[in-house]
Amino acid sequence: MLSEQIISRGVSSKIVIDAMMKVERHKFVPQSFINSAYDDSPLPIGEGQTISQPYMVAVMTEYMDIKRGDKVLEIGTGSGYQTAILAEIASEVYTVERNRALSLKAEKLLKSLGYSNIFFKIGDGTLGWSEFAPFDRILVTAGAPLVPQSLPHQLSDNGVIVIPVGDKFTQMLKIIKRENGKFSEYDKFFCCFVPLIGDQGWMENK
Repeated sequence: MLSEQIISRGVSSKIVIDAMMKVERHKFVPQSFINSAYDDSPLPIGEGQTISQPYMVAVMTEYMDIKRGDKVLEIGTGSGYQTAILAEIASEVYTVERNRALSLKAEKLLKSLGYSNIFFKIGDGTLGWSEFAPFDRILVTAGAPLVPQSLPHQLSDNGVIVIPVGDKFTQMLKIIKRENGKFSEYDKFFCCFVPLIGDQGWMENK
């Protein structure tokens, strides 16, 4: 997976590659898809959600440019796979998931794997987690119609947001950087994620 899907496609960050090597994706995949755990594709995890394609996990993590000691906010815990990758690199990971069943399942798994630097919240991820802001890095793992207005305000100076923005079928992966209180936005490439549901995202069932 690492050599054929990730390194060969340009991901070169040693810290990201080491994290991807350490976290075993098959532990985050439903048993019915276990034989496809290391395929170059997203997979269903139930509740209408997916575990992201390994390449997308790697490249989004690389774009975040996480430093040791950073505090990271993840919007969309899902299976917990991306959460684990972040926790291998960052000092603390705060992850928000709107689906209670997914959040509890991910929390149980990640704690069983020995992660003690991950903090879980069940709620509307589009609102961020203001109680623990500011964050050095923010990652959104679902497609938003616009950048939720709460998130940039929860970003520290010199912070980075990585987020897919677009319609429900195709999004542009964007990087937003905050420097001296000003925000800069960069487009990377088109992608496709499940919709980001919430007060500052898509409305449920709409």
